[in-house]
Amino acid sequence: MLHGNKKKQLSRGRNQRNALVKTLAVSLVKYGKITTSEIKAKVLKPFVEKLITKGKDGSLNSRRVIASKVGPVTANKIVKELSTKYKERAGGYLRIIKIKTRLSDGMKKAQIEFV
Repeated sequence: MLHGNKKKQLSRGRNQRNALVKTLAVSLVKYGKITTSEIKAKVLKPFVEKLITKGKDGSLNSRRVIASKVGPVTANKIVKELSTKYKERAGGYLRIIKIKTRLSDGMKKAQIEFV
């Protein structure tokens, strides 16, 4: 049963789902915006926003926590660039823009990008 579980399962097991979210987060930080399915974008948004909020602290512990989730290169970019850019912002660092559905299978697509 899934009582009390808010997370979307994305038709994957826990390890595959975590790996998917991690790679999506790395791509988003690297490129600034990505196009993916609407559900994956909704799962990705709180994950990345929590990392940016954690990076605002700038302490060694926060860097290590971020690096454990997305790797050291992406963690440096989050702490040095993104967290300083959004230092005065209270939250809402990402936006999801819905775009056309895919013709082959009708999947709803969305573009997720930094504000």
